[in-house]
Amino acid sequence: MMIRFNNTPIYYTSEGTANPLVLLHGFLETSEIWKNFVPDLAKKRQVICLDLPGHGKSGCFSEVHSMVEMAEAVKVVLDQLEVKEVAIAGHSMGGYVSLEFAKNYPDMVKSITLINSTPEADDEERRNYRDRASSLVKRNKKGFVNMAINNLVVPDFDDAFKTEIDLLKKRAEGLTEQGIIAALQGMKIRTDNTDFLASFNGNKHIVAGERDPVVNYLRIKGIAKKCKTRLKSFNGGHLAFIENKTSLLNFMHFIE
Repeated sequence: MMIRFNNTPIYYTSEGTANPLVLLHGFLETSEIWKNFVPDLAKKRQVICLDLPGHGKSGCFSEVHSMVEMAEAVKVVLDQLEVKEVAIAGHSMGGYVSLEFAKNYPDMVKSITLINSTPEADDEERRNYRDRASSLVKRNKKGFVNMAINNLVVPDFDDAFKTEIDLLKKRAEGLTEQGIIAALQGMKIRTDNTDFLASFNGNKHIVAGERDPVVNYLRIKGIAKKCKTRLKSFNGGHLAFIENKTSLLNFMHFIE
């Protein structure tokens, strides 16, 4: 299904009824990452997925897609579905969007789950990386996609999940340069939401990979403790929806 946000098409799906759960994908991903999760989850609840701006079947509306604007796109979808209260879970960049959504629409969110994500803002080194990555996308989008996704996987998992990772790359190669760069620049300017997560009174979870090359495990473990957030750890890297699919699905059945 499609709806327009900022004069731009936003693609979304909704399956099941009652107790809505919103699932948000990460950078270079699409709502297709949840394809193997939705049928099982939707047996007992409504599951809503969308392609965030510049990803999948959704269009681009700006040179920068801030996390706040992406959260507004989520709100437009939920208004269309007449959903008033949700549990929200996001992978990586989707976690950043989840936090912004909860911060801006607190009455709508009863739980937050960050999957391979963090409430912290980019540090200077990471912001510089976003700029270098944006330049590389302009020169060699396919090369950037291949490098970026390879860097998310624990090396000894490469062969075990080659089919899934190759599919992830293929979908990412279909994204436009504008969409990729707009997301990079949006992540670069996001605010730190650690204090917000600490103050959030609903259920809150962090799903972390013990060998995640992007989100340092010891650091996110400390953040979970500081924010009084339940931590669920997996032996994997940054792609729990691939590397720990069965365990993640089992965990998600308990998100309320």
